[in-house]
Amino acid sequence: IKCDACVAKVTPYLNESAGEGNWQVDLKNPQRVLTVHGEASEKAVKDALEKAGYKAEPLG
Repeated sequence: IKCDACVAKVTPYLNESAGEGNWQVDLKNPQRVLTVHGEASEKAVKDALEKAGYKAEPLG
């Protein structure tokens, strides 16, 4: 997820898995950190991103 267009592409998928308003992407951070609030599982979020054509790795 590198830009606003990428965020727009993943929005419906993340809204479905995490809930609208429960996630955000920090585009100013070079790592493009996705933060998810609420009860969405890591697997559900990763699956949603994969459906949108993206991959995610947990921060370590």
